[in-house]
Amino acid sequence: MNQFAPDEPCYPIGLVARMVSLHPQTLRLYERVGLIGPARSPGNVRLYSELDIARLRKICRLTDELGVNLAAVEVIMRLTDTIEKLQSEMEAMRYSFEAEAERQRRHLGENGDATRCYPEEARG
Repeated sequence: MNQFAPDEPCYPIGLVARMVSLHPQTLRLYERVGLIGPARSPGNVRLYSELDIARLRKICRLTDELGVNLAAVEVIMRLTDTIEKLQSEMEAMRYSFEAEAERQRRHLGENGDATRCYPEEARG
């Protein structure tokens, strides 16, 4: 099992190229067009993370298996990133709402029924 965090840049371009079956020049092209953004070491060496490698595999699937061109890949990846960000935000909001609902239930349980706290709503 990998001992690195998923977002930790630790793989050099040559190794990543072999891992995803692409030429290093293709990885440089993908960086130039903005599809991937590897970190740089103090010596300016490109270092890729597990997340970068997963992203490259998605790009390969789109181009190789589905025949999508790079312009469309960029749009698809941007939309995918936006969807993932929104899903994460929704999950955080859901967690916050559930925690607040639980806090309210405990408060009501400690202070009696809802008619004492919210008499207008209880009369309905």
